[in-house]
Amino acid sequence: MPRSPESPGSGRPAAPDAVLTSLPAFREAAAARLGAFAHTTVPDAPGARRAGVVLCVVEEAGVPSVLLIKRAPRGRNAGQWGLPGGRMDPGETPEQAALRELHEELGLAVGPAEVLGRLDDFPAASGFAITPIVVAPAEPGPIVPSPAEVQSVHRVSLARLAAGDTPRWVPQLGGGELLQMRLRPDWIVHPPTGAMLWQFREVVLLGREARVADFLQPDWTRT
Repeated sequence: MPRSPESPGSGRPAAPDAVLTSLPAFREAAAARLGAFAHTTVPDAPGARRAGVVLCVVEEAGVPSVLLIKRAPRGRNAGQWGLPGGRMDPGETPEQAALRELHEELGLAVGPAEVLGRLDDFPAASGFAITPIVVAPAEPGPIVPSPAEVQSVHRVSLARLAAGDTPRWVPQLGGGELLQMRLRPDWIVHPPTGAMLWQFREVVLLGREARVADFLQPDWTRT
């Protein structure tokens, strides 16, 4: 399993970088790094289901952050941490589905010209192939969560995602290690969302090669 060079739990932060503290610098670096990144695509197969999600970077009080949501307490993935997004409608591309869902769930209007690139498709244990796209809109408008789909909206700073003690690898009884993205002591995100955040951290924020398709997923993500 690919890792970042920091020792798990070291608490060592990444070196200060304008990419983590300036939205214009982030946009420039993200476009360049994603443009050079050869993303993988899960091939089509009978019965395959596809979804698009958005790693949406916005600035609040001068702090660039990724938007995460806690899903509504009813419906699919009730109460789980996630990225804005959802399944593709017939005839849609993953990018179109992701931007549509971003608008439906959070009220943010982002056009295709503002997409900076995409990461690897993630083969979720639920049977969905999830395509993450990255945006950093200049003027997305106010966040207006849909109460039917979103319980709460949260921001995680780029600096926190890049910190050395954010990813933890927990040994499992059946073998292997489970990634936990520890965004704060009471906020832990597992794959699939955790895996996509980790790849975003490695590829976009830190400029490293990283793959996630083989990451372990908790049993409760299979539904």
